Amino acid sequence: MKKLFCFFFILLGIVVALSTEAFSQVDLDVETGVVFSGYNDVRIPGDGGTLFSLSDELEADPGAFYRVRVLYNFNDRHHVGALFAPLSVDSTGRLDRDLVFAGETFPAGTPLEAAYKFNSYRLFYRYDFLRKTKIEIGAGFTAKIRDARIAVEAGGLESEKINVGFVPLIHFRLLWRFYNRFAFLLDGDALAAPQGRAEDVLAALLFEASDKIDLKAGYRIVEGGADNDEVYTFALINYVSFGAIFHF
Repeated sequence: MKKLFCFFFILLGIVVALSTEAFSQVDLDVETGVVFSGYNDVRIPGDGGTLFSLSDELEADPGAFYRVRVLYNFNDRHHVGALFAPLSVDSTGRLDRDLVFAGETFPAGTPLEAAYKFNSYRLFYRYDFLRKTKIEIGAGFTAKIRDARIAVEAGGLESEKINVGFVPLIHFRLLWRFYNRFAFLLDGDALAAPQGRAEDVLAALLFEASDKIDLKAGYRIVEGGADNDEVYTFALINYVSFGAIFHF
């Protein structure tokens, strides 16, 4: 885990080091709110575990979240940034059948405590191919490092599956200034492949509070997963999001 943090912050340092006078603006984007589970289906191992739901068969309580993004804008159309987006959801309950999970068997009816963690570290680049007074549209690519963990604990038994890996994504953004200081923002990363899929998309209303601060409120969806011999996991996570973008 320490190596993962070191790697991410080294890359972030490279981005910061690139911020010379050629950069016209630095943005700090902070976001918080409430996160709650849609579906969250798991089978570990993918070819022999018990398929169960962390949200339908167990109870997943809503929780708070936060995300931090730093963005450098230069040459009008080019943007480079870094994102830290931690996510953690805890579930409790019982199953009416034995649970085979990551090499351990939990008897039916046992009170279960499950933890779902999916932290995300990203570096991205975007080029705005359309920039008008009312509308901006851009696209690029994202390099994502996922730090995932699913764990189950009950009656002195505990088992977990940890997965840390690299995921390439397509980055996109649409900003529509539809009325005075109000704008609609659609911003996200997404990609689908035979190995799995991932989507992280925000639809939000922006209000230009001043030249230095934009306020935002909206709905974010994080969805995706993978299906292979080691793991089957597909989740839909919903966010009620509030935040601010500070322009320096």
